[in-house]
Amino acid sequence: MEAMIFAAGLGTRLQPITNHIPKALVEVNGTTLLELCIRNIIKHGFDRVIINVHHFGEQIIDFVANHSFDAEIVISDERQLLLDTGGGLKKASQLLMQESPLLIHNVDVLSGIDLSDLYRRHYQSGAIATVAVAERNTSRYLLFDTEDNLAGWTNRKTDETIWASPKQKDNVVAMAFSGIHVVSRQLTDLLPPAAPYPIIPQYIAIARHSTIKAYKHNANEWMDVGKPETLARANSFAVKHNLN
Repeated sequence: MEAMIFAAGLGTRLQPITNHIPKALVEVNGTTLLELCIRNIIKHGFDRVIINVHHFGEQIIDFVANHSFDAEIVISDERQLLLDTGGGLKKASQLLMQESPLLIHNVDVLSGIDLSDLYRRHYQSGAIATVAVAERNTSRYLLFDTEDNLAGWTNRKTDETIWASPKQKDNVVAMAFSGIHVVSRQLTDLLPPAAPYPIIPQYIAIARHSTIKAYKHNANEWMDVGKPETLARANSFAVKHNLN
């Protein structure tokens, strides 16, 4: 099974730490976020991992070259141009070797989510994508209908809302996206050519004609390590969920 780790971001929320290293190499309990993510993915049965790089990308490439993992590690190089999540996925799709669905995981997310169950649920559903979500306070939400199908996206701060279909505006549930998702190979074919663009607007557009499902998990199983003040809490989270 194949997975992809989004590790190309600038890590601006983690400044000044990321003024000299990529966020993927920020450490929790002496272990980098990248290694924690790779080992957690491997633990759930994935044997090939693509990592996109941009900000201090050569440091990530060197790190991978100097560490041994029980999986093939492949680099999707965005050092010339940061492609955002949508464009990054489209570029990396050229490196896929298997026809099976692709797990995608943000590098600055720590998770105790059962990735094997997420992957299995996606495969069984026949959906073109499945996104991990939870009830969590945030400013931006994915909106789902009563059958857990993606219906839209909203930003509570700006009052902006994008709908997959006007018919889906009633009885929707707002859930926070957890930065972990599974996509079928057909979805990558539907993405525009590789250029800088985010994935969520593409998901909304694709949901107008294909099924994208929610995978609801306990918010306590998840943590965003995107800010310096969260690193202290990340230490205990990693221990609790046996991520080290």
